[in-house]
Amino acid sequence: MDYAPFVTTGSQRKAQVIVICDHAANTVPPSIAGGDLGLPASDMGRHIAYDIGAAGVSNHLGLLLDAPVVCSNFSRLVIDPNRGEDDPTLLMRLYDGTLIPANRHATEADLSERLDLCYRPYHAELARLVAERDNPVIISVHSFTPKLNGRPPRPWEIGILSNHDRRLSDPLLDALYLQDDITTGDNVPYTGYLQGDTMDKHALPTGLLHTLIEVRNDLIEDQIGQERWATRLAPLIKTAISKAIA
Repeated sequence: MDYAPFVTTGSQRKAQVIVICDHAANTVPPSIAGGDLGLPASDMGRHIAYDIGAAGVSNHLGLLLDAPVVCSNFSRLVIDPNRGEDDPTLLMRLYDGTLIPANRHATEADLSERLDLCYRPYHAELARLVAERDNPVIISVHSFTPKLNGRPPRPWEIGILSNHDRRLSDPLLDALYLQDDITTGDNVPYTGYLQGDTMDKHALPTGLLHTLIEVRNDLIEDQIGQERWATRLAPLIKTAISKAIA
């Protein structure tokens, strides 16, 4: 079977929204380092390799919002699609205390191969969906680990990440803050802007509404949790979009 660097679901759905998941999979393409980055399965199942549960949340959100969903089909350790092509963390050699053997001595030729096989086709697919819609709204779904090695626990259940364009993030935060049973953070556990990242490529240049949602991964490890959080988020996203375009 030919390798595909992304999975698009619901291309013909009619909503203005596009749901994307940059770190959906822990797949290593067969042609990259023989399909093995040199890590044990236990490490490839950790947050360092992909955003645990984010694909399930994304796909259920797509159903609820009648929106197409694009999920990457390569590990962030192969190459990180939420980085600019000149970002030094595009190809990680060390992540959360774990050395990535196949990346340790990766060459410029290795990087070029991964850009052409994975990174650029994924972004081309996002660009295609954006071009097909009038003023689409981009919802990016990620997940984060409850605790990095040697760091304090992260108390948030969900974080909304934004750059200087907060037109959608602010009303979504307002809606989440009204949910007394959800611990919400603004630009946590990360900041919402890296030059050349996915939103910088596909939303900021043309002023599209967008936001990035981070869900703590222990809450979405299984299908029940993924559907529960998508169901909670879908009406809040709809409300936030309505306010942002009013």
